[in-house]
Amino acid sequence: MIEVRLIDHMGSDLTVVNAARVSFAKHVEAFAESDRRLLGYLAQHQHWTPFAHPQLTFHVKAPVFVRTQCFKHKVGLTENEVSRRYVDAAPEFFYPESWRGRSATKKQGSSNVEVMFIEIEPGVMVPPGLLAEALYRTARETYDQLINGGVAPEQARMVLPQGMMTEWYWTGSLAAFGRFCRQRLSHDAQAETAQVAMQCSDLIAPLFPNAWSVLMDRFLNEAAA
Repeated sequence: MIEVRLIDHMGSDLTVVNAARVSFAKHVEAFAESDRRLLGYLAQHQHWTPFAHPQLTFHVKAPVFVRTQCFKHKVGLTENEVSRRYVDAAPEFFYPESWRGRSATKKQGSSNVEVMFIEIEPGVMVPPGLLAEALYRTARETYDQLINGGVAPEQARMVLPQGMMTEWYWTGSLAAFGRFCRQRLSHDAQAETAQVAMQCSDLIAPLFPNAWSVLMDRFLNEAAA
């Protein structure tokens, strides 16, 4: 199961507006309606630096293929991941709630059609999950055999598939997580990565209710997918 936990955070809505107002040698002690309008102006005109001062740290647990997409977001974000050079505990694997069909209109992405069965040979139909479980079982057994045979974990790990679960600490600015969530919650984002983005967003919103609202509503993300 994909899970995101908040570890720590620094700053508030007031941090963002004071970072902006310091240009005029101004500072406020309480958040007011004028500050809400200021946040909207900053987001609308892509003045992102004031949003970069608040920081958040998450602990994320997700499969490797989701980790790969998350780690494409570099600006304003730092990650430290569990290392299977050191850890040789039994691997955990990800099982999707459903298996989506391939997109008919583009090379990446998926359709809304659920694939219930796959024909592996004429007349033999099996659920996709059964194939995944067979691969996971083989990978797990092979990994254990390598470890028990004395092979170094840093090499034994190469037989583990992209469906293996991993975990990492993820620290970044409010602006950086805004860009991540905007991109990975778009209509064409991969559903599993969108789960990470949605959980991040749900944890951020109560901490920065005004700043996060304008970031998600107006902040223009021009980063490539």
